[in-house]
Amino acid sequence: MKKPLLATLAALAIAGAGAAPAVAATPDTEAPAVKAVNFAGTVALSNCSGSVVRMPDSADDDPALVLTNGHCLESGFLDPGEVVVDRASTRSFGLLNSAGTRVATLRANKIAYSTMTDTDVAVYQLTRTYGQIRASYGINALTLNDAHPVAGTAISVVSGYWKRIYNCSIDGFVHQMREGDWTWKDSVRYTAACDTIGGTSGSPVVDQTTGRVVAVNNTGNESGERCTLNNPCEVDANGNITVRQGINYAQQTYQLAACFGLDSKLDLYASGCTLPKP
Repeated sequence: MKKPLLATLAALAIAGAGAAPAVAATPDTEAPAVKAVNFAGTVALSNCSGSVVRMPDSADDDPALVLTNGHCLESGFLDPGEVVVDRASTRSFGLLNSAGTRVATLRANKIAYSTMTDTDVAVYQLTRTYGQIRASYGINALTLNDAHPVAGTAISVVSGYWKRIYNCSIDGFVHQMREGDWTWKDSVRYTAACDTIGGTSGSPVVDQTTGRVVAVNNTGNESGERCTLNNPCEVDANGNITVRQGINYAQQTYQLAACFGLDSKLDLYASGCTLPKP
């Protein structure tokens, strides 16, 4: 898992905003328009990256939510099988504008949901609504996509911690990914261009065509080891293990949309909600 303490000072020298690549049209077909991906709505945590996110049907007066990884919690890693729901938190987040400049400090009142089982996700509820954040800072939350992403999709991994954007594509999906004691299901594998580093954990993975969040960045195989901490391995449906040194991964987020409803309230028993339960 990509903790910032694993990053070197050399990473500071290469940190910077990357522009989303343009998609060229062929003579016979017109390519879909590419939305400009920037830092607006992303946040910097003390140890990770994250973003202010809304569900497709969220209202302006709903409490705003911040998305990051379960392994980025202020209390440290969660045990396999552990699920946190509605735990009080006063954690702060640095809100960034489109240029990557910190414009505000947002504060949580609770961890709405977090786990490192099957996925690696944490959702904080803030003390301010989506409408209040937009009115104060002119920044909209990023919208979560509510459908499974597609291989080949052009994506941007946007790190508020490093203020750096990585551009690549979804290479495919991993049946199971194992790292140390943890197992994640249906993980997103990036193409090699997204060479994310420590501190990028929790970064939103943005579809460059729709501008919607399709996953949350969480890990990569650093040294070629097999299924160890910071060296996840891929396990297929037959139990075969593959190690891809230097390749990085994310966890899909479409499942969240079915679990959060009116007023940003979590309902793990709502129709279609498949997140692990306590």
